[in-house]
Amino acid sequence: MDIRNLGGSGLRVSVVGLGCNNFGQRTDAETSKQVIHKAIDLGVTLFDTADIYAGMGGSETVLGNVLGDRRKDIVLATKFCKPMATDATKQGASRRYIVEAVEASLKRLKTDWIDLYQQHDYDPLTPIDETLRALDDLIRAGKVRYIGNSNFPAWRIAEAEYVARALGTHRYVSCQDEYSLVVRDIEKDLLPAAQEYKLGLLPFFPLASGLLTGKYQRGTEAPAHTRFAKMPAIRDRYFTEVNLDVVDQLKAFAEARGHSLLELAFSWLACRPQVSSVIAGATTPDQIEQNVNAASWKLTAEEMAEVDAISKG
Repeated sequence: MDIRNLGGSGLRVSVVGLGCNNFGQRTDAETSKQVIHKAIDLGVTLFDTADIYAGMGGSETVLGNVLGDRRKDIVLATKFCKPMATDATKQGASRRYIVEAVEASLKRLKTDWIDLYQQHDYDPLTPIDETLRALDDLIRAGKVRYIGNSNFPAWRIAEAEYVARALGTHRYVSCQDEYSLVVRDIEKDLLPAAQEYKLGLLPFFPLASGLLTGKYQRGTEAPAHTRFAKMPAIRDRYFTEVNLDVVDQLKAFAEARGHSLLELAFSWLACRPQVSSVIAGATTPDQIEQNVNAASWKLTAEEMAEVDAISKG
């Protein structure tokens, strides 16, 4: 397993991270335990969760119950900002809420510190200086080691960087955003901003909700147990004629070189210079092993250029 620095920081993370959104909802307690321990055994160090995952707190609770002594072996990342109550009283990035949210996450995770605390979305109601000062206080108190953001527009990333410099606070060291061979919107503005300010990119949905596994075929119904079958809105977003044409070409490219489409999806991201760790969920131990092995293909510059040309249509 390759280990990389998270952006310009000294925090080291595995090139394949484990997305923990399945724990507490799609996987039961025993299966979650098996996946967690298998991931650690395979060298996965970055475990990414959020307070809202699995019905507001479910994923963090599972991790807290399972990790035990192995907590020290991983980089534990969680998030705040999304609604944790139905009446809008527990959300956002104000000082008042951040202090409440971090204590709740620490309790559910059964830990004294969070390695990477990420703002899950930008908060238009709270000045960024208030947010950064509050997060800086958490770092100085030892409750948080590093901070990151997710789903920020590029100009918000730039704003946060310059405000942190002006205030002398700790800065965001990472950004977590959707990025895959069929979703490349961040390349226009956000990715250049991340490169300029040395933020490590943590791509989520690297397989486009399963489209890049090759299990969905044109002209056939999605298997009953899959996300496309259960979530029509997600299926309609990814299962388009344009994307299917791209997938057909990418699959042919990979198979001609003795690899699978899944391996191409992971390895292409791992070969992108700003990517620190590819965040992917798993519902079985076999699936986490498959994800770990998928990132080992070292594409040449020529292969990367050819894949880019296919991906961009």
